[in-house]
Amino acid sequence: MPWMELSVMDQREEFVRLASAPGANRKELCRRFGISREKGYKWLRRYMAEGRAGLADRSRRPRLSPARTTAAVEKEVLRIRKESRDAWGGRKIRAVMRRAGQEEVPAASTITAILRRHGKLGARAAEHPGTYLRFERAAPNELWQMDFKGHFPLPVGRCHPLTVLDDHSRYSVGLTACADEQDATVRARLVTVFRRYGLPLAMLMDNGSPWGDAGDQPYTVFTVWLLRLGVRVSHGRPYHPQTQGKDERFHRTLKAEVLQSRSFRDLAQCQSAFDAWRHVYNHDRPHDGLGLAVPADRYRSSPRAFPETLPPIEYGPGDTVRTIHHNGCISFKNRKWRVGKAFRGQPIALRPTTEDGVFSAHYCTHRIAAIDLRAATSATCGVVDNASALPTTPQAPPLR
Repeated sequence: MPWMELSVMDQREEFVRLASAPGANRKELCRRFGISREKGYKWLRRYMAEGRAGLADRSRRPRLSPARTTAAVEKEVLRIRKESRDAWGGRKIRAVMRRAGQEEVPAASTITAILRRHGKLGARAAEHPGTYLRFERAAPNELWQMDFKGHFPLPVGRCHPLTVLDDHSRYSVGLTACADEQDATVRARLVTVFRRYGLPLAMLMDNGSPWGDAGDQPYTVFTVWLLRLGVRVSHGRPYHPQTQGKDERFHRTLKAEVLQSRSFRDLAQCQSAFDAWRHVYNHDRPHDGLGLAVPADRYRSSPRAFPETLPPIEYGPGDTVRTIHHNGCISFKNRKWRVGKAFRGQPIALRPTTEDGVFSAHYCTHRIAAIDLRAATSATCGVVDNASALPTTPQAPPLR
């Protein structure tokens, strides 16, 4: 697609940041952003030579102002504070000023004093209940967290913000205004994200619709689609939102800096506000969890491109292959076993394990269930829920 007229500079900056990452496939990124290779390399050259200013259509603005006075510094502090909707404090504002290359950057305590002097800091109750044990994946795209922010009313209908966050970098790969929380809606939004940033190794989500099942099966038609794409599916523990703590924290920031005390006329206006703020969040807003770096400093796009056409499912010559019936069952060893209706019509492979009488069931590259022939009668397969226990170590387990 061509550059959108909305925030052209933001899209150019996102492209050059992704293309400048170590090991980036620049040709593939040009295809994903819908620009020619010549144009992509032109923006790269200008960005490397001049920074963000080089991405403008030959308009130039000086980044430094040698004659800036103390009054001018205070004015800049207040401007940044206002643009953050009075959400950023001294440390974040100082980090923003330093990243902008300003000559005179006060200490964080001085900026806090400026904000307090101008009445920008109200009395705050204790917001932080205590210290947390932080964990994160070792590299970008090892895990994405996905959830819906609580919906809010519009003059006609409601807006359901869908958020997708990279666990390692906190980079917001997706923030979309949805009219509902249905499978088709989420799938269409994710395809757009996958085409731009590639596929992650795994995705973590809660147990709600459309990716959760109210019954005893952790898989839905939606999550089976993700498995088919080669994306491992993880679910947080019920009633434990801290499992998706990074996305929950993102929701708090979204509310404070975009949604609070603000109304929107329709989904298009919501999306316009989301797009503008997502760029600020990814490229400008310092993140405490990253040592006041910005998410774009740590993110790079996935080398796993989204497949527009899926290849046929193939298993090994030693596998026993069964197709899931319409009722979610298979026949094996003269008995029926229920795998789940989400897989109906799909082929799965059965493989013997090291435990006598126990077979593992696999869909594509994912182990989804176990069959224990020692059971007295036919029964539900033992379901393998890939995320019932999310690892808390920095290193992600290998995808098998």
